Amino acid sequence: MAHSPQHHVFTPGTTGATLLLLHGEGGDEKDFLPIYPAIAPGAAALSPRLSPLSAEAEEVVADAAAFAHWLGHAIEEYKLDAGRIFALGYGDGANLASVLILLHPGMLAGAILLRPQRVVEPNPLPKISSLPILVAGGEGDATMPAGESEQLARLLSHVGADVDYAVAETGHDLSPSDFSMCKLWLSEKLA
Repeated sequence: MAHSPQHHVFTPGTTGATLLLLHGEGGDEKDFLPIYPAIAPGAAALSPRLSPLSAEAEEVVADAAAFAHWLGHAIEEYKLDAGRIFALGYGDGANLASVLILLHPGMLAGAILLRPQRVVEPNPLPKISSLPILVAGGEGDATMPAGESEQLARLLSHVGADVDYAVAETGHDLSPSDFSMCKLWLSEKLA
C-alpha cells in the first residue's frame, strides 16, 4: 500500500503551508495537482503515489508506520514546516490520513478527509488535542456501508479532534462544491 511511495511530486510554495495530497484508489500522484492551488493558494504540495489500502488491520498499521517514516524523510528533504502540513485525502487517501492521525498523532497539522471510512480504532485511543479535521461523506455513497464517514468523524471527535462534518449530495464522486468547501475550511485554518 502506502509503504514508502516510489513516486511522488513536490511543488514548492510561498506560504509555509504544505498540502499532503493523498489520491483515491485507482488514482495517482497527479490527481490533485491541477486543483490544489485553488484550494490553498501559495501552499506547497507533496503528492505521493499510493497503492490500495489493505483490508487487513495489521497491514494497515504497518503501512501507516512506513508512510509516517517516508513523510518524516520528505519533511527533512524539502525543509517543510512540520507544524503546517495538512492532508487532503480522497477515499483510500483519506483513510490513510485518518490512520496516520490515529496511529501517529502529531504528524499532521490538520486534514481534509473526503469520503473516508473508519479503518482502524486503536486501543488505547490517542489523545488528539484540537486537531482541525474536515470530514465530508457522500449522500448515498454506494462504495461503503452507510454512515462510515460519520462514524469516523465521531471517533475523531471522541479522541479530541476539532471535527467539522459535511455530507455532499454526490455519492462517492467529488464535485466542485467539495473543492469550494475545502478552500473555505482551509483558508480559516491557515489564517
